[in-house]
Amino acid sequence: MLGALFLIAMGAGVLAVGWQGYRVGELPAGSNFMRPFRPNRDDNPLAFRFYLALYCCGGTALAVWGLLALAGMAPPLRLR
Repeated sequence: MLGALFLIAMGAGVLAVGWQGYRVGELPAGSNFMRPFRPNRDDNPLAFRFYLALYCCGGTALAVWGLLALAGMAPPLRLR
């Protein structure tokens, strides 16, 4: 139960970051040596779309896995 709720919350968080990045036009995508790498819609549209798709697919997968685990149709996340 707790693992399923954790997965749903993490999925919602990832989707919220993706939505915020879509609205603003800039996504957090790790670091480039010592600087943060934040592709934006104007300067690097291919990387922006790639990371936006990654955020959307990852967040949706986490949320669906949490919902399926809550319904008993998927193995729950083991939290120790």
